[in-house]
Parts: sequence; C-alpha cells; structure tokens
Amino acid sequence: MGNFLNRVRNIASTFSTDTIFILGKGASIDEIDPEILVGALVIGVNDSERIAPCDITVFHDSWVHQALEESGWRSRLYVTSTDLDPPRGEVERVRYVAGSQDGSDMMMTRLVSDNPDSEFVIEDVLFLSALRLARIIAQIRGKTQKVYMLGFDFSADQGYSAAIGKDYSLNSTDDRAFIIAPQEYYFINALYMLRESELDIHHVGKRRFSSLSGSELNAQLIPEKKSTSERAHQGVLITAELTTNHFGDRQRLERMVRAAKAAGADFVKVQKRDVDTFYSKEQLDAKYVSPFGDTFRDYRNQLELSQSDFEFLDQLCKSLGVRWFASVLDQPSFEFMMQFNPELVKLPSTISEHTDYLAYVAKNYRAGIVLSTGMTDTTYENWVIETFTDCEKLYLMQCNSAYPTPQHDCNIGVIRHYRDLSLKHPHLAPAYSSHDFGWMPSGMAVAAGAVMVEKHVKLGNTEWAHFDAVALDLATSEFREFVAKIREVEVVVGSEEKKVNESEHHKYFRGTA
Repeated sequence: MGNFLNRVRNIASTFSTDTIFILGKGASIDEIDPEILVGALVIGVNDSERIAPCDITVFHDSWVHQALEESGWRSRLYVTSTDLDPPRGEVERVRYVAGSQDGSDMMMTRLVSDNPDSEFVIEDVLFLSALRLARIIAQIRGKTQKVYMLGFDFSADQGYSAAIGKDYSLNSTDDRAFIIAPQEYYFINALYMLRESELDIHHVGKRRFSSLSGSELNAQLIPEKKSTSERAHQGVLITAELTTNHFGDRQRLERMVRAAKAAGADFVKVQKRDVDTFYSKEQLDAKYVSPFGDTFRDYRNQLELSQSDFEFLDQLCKSLGVRWFASVLDQPSFEFMMQFNPELVKLPSTISEHTDYLAYVAKNYRAGIVLSTGMTDTTYENWVIETFTDCEKLYLMQCNSAYPTPQHDCNIGVIRHYRDLSLKHPHLAPAYSSHDFGWMPSGMAVAAGAVMVEKHVKLGNTEWAHFDAVALDLATSEFREFVAKIREVEVVVGSEEKKVNESEHHKYFRGTA
C-alpha cells in the first residue's frame, strides 16, 4: 500500500478544497456545468474520463483500454487490475475481487474498514472502490470530505452522457440493465454504513435519495453567470498568467484553462524555457523537495510542458474560444514556439538583462510582443523602443517584480507615460502586469490607459510548491471577481469624447422662449 498511498497523497496535495467528485456515465451528468469540477479532486469509474478529466480512474474490464485510448488518457493515476501501459499517467496494479467470490457483505466490510494497512482492491461494484479511495483521501487530509456522486442514475433506460458517444462495453442492453439495477441497493447501503464516517456523501440527480439536482448543484457551486454578450470584453485584454502552476500536468493544465475561460479571460499564458541551459549546473543539482525527485533539476523538468502538451493546449484553446501565448525565456524556446505561429510572445522581466536574446526576437519576430519592465528604468525603456521597431504591436507592461508589490511601488502613473509614448510610437500599447494584491491597481491601470492587464492565477495550493502570494485561485471565485471588476472599470472609464449623454436631465437646458 505504501507506493499507492504516496501516489494518492501527491494527487490529493494539489487541491485546496475538501470536495471530491465521483463520476459515473449516466445521462444526468449532462446537466452538470463542467466548471464545478475544476477545483476539486475527481475520481472516475471505467471510461468516465471521456466526459471530463479525472485525477484517478478505477476500472477492471479490459474493454476500457480502447475507450481511454480514444479519450487521450485524461487521468493522472489509473488504478486497475489489468495490464496497462498508458503514454500518460501513472498505473497502480491492484487485485480485482469478483462479486461472486465472497459476496456483498465482504464488499461492504472492506468499504467501512478503518485499518489503514488493509488491501485496496477493485470491487465488482466500482463506485464502492471509488468511495474507499475517497475515505483514504479523507484520512490523508485528516478532515471530512464532501463527496458528490455524479452520473449514477442506476437505470440502463436513461442511457449514457452525450459525451460518451460510442459505447465500448461488451455488454448487451439486457446485460447492462442486469448489472446496473442492483447497484442502487449497494449505494443506499453505502450511504447508511458511511453516515458517521469521514465522508459527507451527496447523490446528484433525481432519485428518491438524491440530495440535490444537477441544476441545484450548479447554482450552489458556481456564481451566477453573465450572458455571453455581457462577458465579452469591451477593449481591455485580460490575461490569466498560469506560469508553471500546472506542474506539467496536462489534466491540471486543462482545468486551469477551462476555469480561466469561464471567468472571462481573453488569453491564458504559460511559460517555456530550456531548463538545461537557463539554469546553472549548481542550481540544477541543488536539493529540492517535491513529488518529482530530490533536486531542483527534477522539479524544473517536470514543470515544463512537452511538445504534445503544447499541441494539446493549442487545440484546447481553439475549441474553447480562448487565446493563448507563452513567455519564452531563451532562444531554443523561441524557436520551439514558432511552430504554433503565435499571435503574441511574452518577454518577461526575468530576462531583461539578456539583451542579445531580446534583440534576436526583435529581429526575427513580426507579430505582437508583450514585454514586462520589472527591475528596469528609462535606460531599458529607451533601448526597447529603439530595438522593437518592426513588431506589429508592442505591449509595454508596467511591472514591479516584487511579490507582492507594495502599493507605493505600483507606480500606475507609468501607464500614463507609456500612453504618451504611444502617441509618438503607434505600435506601442500601454499594459500592466499585476504582482499586487486584489484588483484595484489593475483597475487604475485601465483608467490610466492600459489596454492589457495580466494577473497570476493558480489552482489551489500544495504542501511542496512555491506560490506567489498574489496569484488568484481558480478553484474559487477570486479570478472571476477580478475580471468582473476590470470590466466594471471599463464601463466607468467610458468614452474620451465629451458629449451630452442621454442620462443628463433636460431641466439643465435653457428653454427657447
């Protein structure tokens, strides 16, 4: 159990909420807004990862292999009794116990066992294994977990989620009804037996034992959404800066992108660097504690997205209708990024002294440049303006590199200076990279003329990773509220044309008599 527990512990540590979703494939799950899954640990049974990315998938039938191949392997850990070698995700091989081997009583006994060393097995009734996993996670976290059961309709007649499409199961319709119908009994029994456990279990659906419907869950976990037209930006571009807070984990990356898009971001941004050349050997060999190894090299290599990860990000953003770009910190990374024909490239404050590389980008790239000015002064500003003359757009970002930036060092007045510069250099656009707390400095930057604002985001906290204190948590409503405030500022700033508005009352006009 040791290695298995460590894998589960590492996954559980990447979430800040005490919520667990267990995914079935019933049609009722189509009522659920996928945004609610972003900030919580998700356990899937069989091929339910085809509906939404999962953190842990549990299965024992070999037909699931083909279904997972189609979905693109969207789980971080596969707990299975079968021989599996996925291109992505870890595998934990465990024993499968058929229901006929020792009867339902033993299944329920294993579910409620409090022995931390007891064997974890795949049960015939898969959601019982998922609930057992939820208990293990609760014990790891040392607190009660709220568990939502989604897509468990216990009725073959209602069919599968629309996201499933092709059914790879070898069971006929009659066989499926025979298998599914008795599971309701096991679920009701589990609710009773776990009523005083560390799990607070809620069935979502329209069964007599359901705690709430899908629409009620949406209303409970997601703030009221604005219509698409209301959420469309009115000019200022808002970038959700993911940095490397995806930890090189494609499932976590997808959740962050979906959450940023749902909150109203125009862009998401990631990072790309060549680890072996960007850092010194001494830095890379230094001790660093993380789930990925014992050195800083292990940690940094894990944080980098691969070729296939970037291809996945590109397709995901296109499918969601959100744009993306990357900070490219060195020439190999810049050359790599060109295959995606990016509309923007970010040059962060981190490399403001790497002028040879910056000049190379200025010479070889004609689209949009986003350039942060942290730790620099007017000497650097003049060099940038003289060097980046051929790019289509130069978003010059006022930035202070302290995390967090003290209010007296935000210097929003620099935005006005950049706007004045843009009158002389039309390709220049004032922008703001926020390393401060909250929304107000970013709102003031918009009022001063910024046409792009960038805010760091994260997805929960972990026990081992460093997060800057100003990153907004996508697992909560923080970033959504930030976007809403910026849009409100846009409305208040309004037009620069001075005119009489319809809201101005007629009583202030002279009569014509």
